[in-house]
Amino acid sequence: MPQRRRSCLPTRIARIGLGLTTVLALGAGCVTTGAAPRVDLNFASPPRLDEVTVQRFEYPTHDTPDPEQNWADLYLPAGEQRIDTIPLAILIHGGAWQSQMGADVFDPLARKLASRGMAVYNIEYRRGGAGGGWPTTFRDVASALDHVVEVDKRFPQITTDDELVVGHSAGAQLAVWGGTRHLLDDGEVGAEPAFRPTRVVSIAGPLDMVYAANNGDDRIVTALGGTPSEVPNRYAMVDPIQNIDPSTPVVAMHGARDVTVGPENSRRYVDAVVRAGGKAKMVLFNEEDHVSLVSGDSRAYPRVLEIIRYVSEADLDEATA
Repeated sequence: MPQRRRSCLPTRIARIGLGLTTVLALGAGCVTTGAAPRVDLNFASPPRLDEVTVQRFEYPTHDTPDPEQNWADLYLPAGEQRIDTIPLAILIHGGAWQSQMGADVFDPLARKLASRGMAVYNIEYRRGGAGGGWPTTFRDVASALDHVVEVDKRFPQITTDDELVVGHSAGAQLAVWGGTRHLLDDGEVGAEPAFRPTRVVSIAGPLDMVYAANNGDDRIVTALGGTPSEVPNRYAMVDPIQNIDPSTPVVAMHGARDVTVGPENSRRYVDAVVRAGGKAKMVLFNEEDHVSLVSGDSRAYPRVLEIIRYVSEADLDEATA
């Protein structure tokens, strides 16, 4: 496994150690919401966690947030909590941008990744049928991503300069889009990110939304409130294949037996990234379908976990190797 080379961003100052208040709270598996924990400059050694610990954050939104949906869980791995040492992976669940499925489906994946030494930020957001839809769903995800800046202030052991985002199905579209929001024009939905991931893993994602919608995917039409010909500007803002950043490596995993989101969606996107001079790779699992790739019962699951970990840890220019 190659050692990951971090980008040389300015060192955060005054982060000598985590405060005793934080240590005690983490040990109890909970941190009081409100002001950021006190940093104790006299704390000689880094705190430790005995087990994976989960902390929930409620993130602000452009409108009145829904506490039942506008939140994200931060999973911290066991072990020493040294400042700027624990790589962060952001998870975005799928479910056709609809409310039938929530972030709890990614709890097992989050815990698996945390058990491998990663911090995990598992996002919940408003979806169709529960206050979401266009543009709320997309603004929520952008707001949750931007809130990583505040999460880092509370838990400075995580790294935020060169991080991975992972999404499944509709969440994969949101994940790839989340890694390229900096390309959007001012005023567009999700533009001017305060934080953006710099490497992406897509699992069964509809990464060419116009192609999918024009070939019978009514879920996309519902999510965006119209067909590509009816609302082309909306597609232009969030369609991954229309917002390619060649500097953002993407690994697109897909099951060959996927009849919900066909493998052609990943293939078309990867080909377009390569044509644009970027780095992208498609990993096809011959025996898997749309759901089995993220199922712990799948024979492919260990490899899915290993690919996620590899993309997180590799040098940026080797993430798709």
